[in-house]
Amino acid sequence: MRQLLLTTTVLFLSACASTPLPPVDPQQAWIDFATPTPGAKLVMAQRLDGKNLPDGRFFQVPPGSHELMVRFDFEVPTGGSFSGFAQTSDRTCFITLQYDHFQAGQRYRLEGRSLGYTPNIRLYDAARQLLAEERSVNCL
Repeated sequence: MRQLLLTTTVLFLSACASTPLPPVDPQQAWIDFATPTPGAKLVMAQRLDGKNLPDGRFFQVPPGSHELMVRFDFEVPTGGSFSGFAQTSDRTCFITLQYDHFQAGQRYRLEGRSLGYTPNIRLYDAARQLLAEERSVNCL
């Protein structure tokens, strides 16, 4: 029985992890996520224009103005060390960003960065031009 439960759990989790992203709709803007700094773990879509999203792996939005809320998880130093390694703990923040000029067929990149306890979210276009930064941050 225990083996069956373990096998079922592994299959379920692997199926969730391998679910493909939907195709890119050329009538909408696509927003990719990145966490380029050490300690940054996860940027995930939470809400679009105040509505919860069923799939946090991406944003795909119609042209125009939109408010994006993301979940950003990152490590913060706790001040101690163990066997020569700095100890860290996880911090979760919900960050809102507003951008008024999304264009159909364009790809954007939303990057989550942190410096110590301070999170930062930036939106870039395909040419790496900075378009917007967070306007509200709520951390747990």
